[in-house]
Amino acid sequence: MTGFIIVNKAAGTSSAHEVNVIKRLTNTPCGHMGTLDPMASGVLPVAIGNAARLFDYFLDKRKTYIAEFKFGFDSDTLDTTGTVTNSGQRVPNECEIIEVIPSLCGEVMQIPPKYSAKNVGGKRGYSLARAGVEFELPPKKVNIYSIKLIEKTSIDSFSFEIECGGGTYIRSIARDMGKSLNTCAIMSGLVRTKSGCFELDNAVGTEKLTPQNLENFIIATDSVLPFESVYPTECEAKRLFNGLSVPCTLSDGIYKIYFTDGSFYGLAEAKANNLKVRTKLC
Repeated sequence: MTGFIIVNKAAGTSSAHEVNVIKRLTNTPCGHMGTLDPMASGVLPVAIGNAARLFDYFLDKRKTYIAEFKFGFDSDTLDTTGTVTNSGQRVPNECEIIEVIPSLCGEVMQIPPKYSAKNVGGKRGYSLARAGVEFELPPKKVNIYSIKLIEKTSIDSFSFEIECGGGTYIRSIARDMGKSLNTCAIMSGLVRTKSGCFELDNAVGTEKLTPQNLENFIIATDSVLPFESVYPTECEAKRLFNGLSVPCTLSDGIYKIYFTDGSFYGLAEAKANNLKVRTKLC
């Protein structure tokens, strides 16, 4: 069994928990593409079987979130699940927030939260932080394509639509926005509405999945890959599917490759007028 299920992760559960539900239902190794914090909900693409080999192809895809930031507060985790370390600071108004948004967008160097899965000397950042170990994480280049103020949701909180590249921490955006406004801010809510081609409208909660209806929610692997298709002849297929290359006139790049009966095999790469299978996905 191979393919994708777009899970609508529930707030309060871990990404690993949601993957384990799919593993049990499919009795197949699975993996998620882009973890979500336990407090967050929304789109969590889960790859079943060989589809997990496509992780690198989806790593840097654009993601869209609806986030809520609470101003005037700071915490050790940069969100409302942590210990508050500062409070009572000023709350900016809508005009002030709109004015600083452009400075937070583009290709920026972002410092990840200490409470994150970042590796520090062979240990996870959150493990060191919980143990009280002092450490610093280096900034990482990320792409923040847009931040749109949606509305004021309470006396100190605002909601935003954020579109960004892979590896971006929304909690860090809250922290940096607070600093830009000479105050502080933490993330108080997060929903991922889109991850690459996977959208919330097509997502399903794992509590609704059963062995009987599971296949209705599995998306074919080749349907989500944005590559042109190649259909080799029988002679070419014998060479290609045995690890050999064949001459071709294709432009250099990645292609979806199919068996002679039209069923999907995997990915092939054209380079210097030669085609060779790169990843088996069937």
